[in-house]
Amino acid sequence: MTPTTGPVPGSSLSAARRSRELAESVGGPVVDVLVVGLGATGAGAALDAAARGLTVVAVDAHDLAFGTSRFSSKLIHGGLRYLASGQLDVAHESAVERGVLMERTAPHLVRAQPFVLPLTPLVPRAQSALAWAGFRAGDTLRLAARTARATLPAPRRLSAVETRHLAPALRTDGLRGGLLSWDGRLTDDARLVTAIARTAAAQGARILTRVRALRLTASGARVRDELTGEEGEIRARAVINASGVWAGGLVDGIRIRPSRGTHLVLRSDHLGPLPAGLHVPVPGETNRFVLVLPQGDGRVYVGLTDEPVEGDIPDVPEVPEADIGFLLDVLGSVLDVPVQRDDVVGAFAGLRPLLDTSPAAHSGDAPRTADISRRHAVLTSPDGVITVVGGKLTTYRRMAEDAVDAAVATHRLTAGSSPTAALPLVGAASPGRLGSVRAPRRLVQRYGTEAPAVQALGARDPRLGEPVLPGHPVTAAELVWAVRHEGALDEADLLDRRTRIGLVPADRAAALNAVREVLDEAWAQQG
Repeated sequence: MTPTTGPVPGSSLSAARRSRELAESVGGPVVDVLVVGLGATGAGAALDAAARGLTVVAVDAHDLAFGTSRFSSKLIHGGLRYLASGQLDVAHESAVERGVLMERTAPHLVRAQPFVLPLTPLVPRAQSALAWAGFRAGDTLRLAARTARATLPAPRRLSAVETRHLAPALRTDGLRGGLLSWDGRLTDDARLVTAIARTAAAQGARILTRVRALRLTASGARVRDELTGEEGEIRARAVINASGVWAGGLVDGIRIRPSRGTHLVLRSDHLGPLPAGLHVPVPGETNRFVLVLPQGDGRVYVGLTDEPVEGDIPDVPEVPEADIGFLLDVLGSVLDVPVQRDDVVGAFAGLRPLLDTSPAAHSGDAPRTADISRRHAVLTSPDGVITVVGGKLTTYRRMAEDAVDAAVATHRLTAGSSPTAALPLVGAASPGRLGSVRAPRRLVQRYGTEAPAVQALGARDPRLGEPVLPGHPVTAAELVWAVRHEGALDEADLLDRRTRIGLVPADRAAALNAVREVLDEAWAQQG
């Protein structure tokens, strides 16, 4: 895709388009594929099916990226952890999909992120040797996945001086150096989902948020418009259930064992300049780390946990104090000045949709969620509903491809193979072309080739060029763009998903009135 002066043709999602396409879908002609769930995998399945020439409707009870897909570590990782646990196929698949995103489909949203593992007295030399061997093996994975060295630099050892330069907040006592490694890192996971959904729309898929699937069958679904309460039927030749941790509530026989991954949000000034992220070893464990992830917007994320979740699955998980305390304790083990509880300005948790296949699950002797495989599974119910579960954000495209392959085979749809490994998402271009886009670097990393169009909104109306919140880079122009082209329907869509202002409750409250004003004006201009 080349630089544009407006949105990619056919990709704009808006309230008007939603209303029109919802009316065409409910009670309308049979479509080839109905996808339920608009996280990364569901949006990916909608794109995959539409790119094969199939007619597609995709629905979600809430918004794009409402669930787990917006609560990740923002990493597109090469599978090193899975290599260490012997899951070679999962590790290779992760490395391949990382390369696809970084070099072909979304280089504007995914870039190389350096990480430092500090070698403190709490990291024995045997453990540091194991970690170094792992990083070298991870680089071999990169090579096997045919990802260029220019995309991901080689790991290397650091002196104590170099380590402190990349992470000045580290404690110097006993610091004997560090290990530098590289992985893929998203600008924003929710923005990735938005780009996937808009690319699917450009391929002809109907992307319908605030449409809840009440009941699924192999021939469609009973749905409810959550804005009006009206119900109806959407008929389809194949149905794909991509609803993540909620998949078991729509199809019988699916057992999900959710795992909670918690992150803390800190202000950047608490840790000082961080040219690199950190891998902080969890004391007592050889292959588990807490990540410190600078965001470039005045915030730093610290995560993550891996704790089983029992009982009903909430729409938005709460963060328990035990998770916060664990992360602060591990972080404090390497810092010169520990972070205090009052320094935590926000926290978020995502639920991993891990497929529970263990016979011990009902005996009370189930394995830790950290030990459950991250392989994805595509399951076909007795009546023909396709469910895709497990996996992780990095491999969303492969999960989507496998789900559509199953739908095509099970229901004998006429379609070719998936083209999505070579299909750029909205805003994507080669790194060289992205470097020539005339817009601020921050906008290019969020909007790619569409960045000049977003910037132009602020140029035409200086009010839109102003930040929504003092000290935070998001401008009113980005909110207007989200309403006109990214399907945002209310304040929560804008604050919590199209931007991430809402991850800090105090920032959310401070920005709310300004966001409402922008939203009201945008609606008035559209109406």
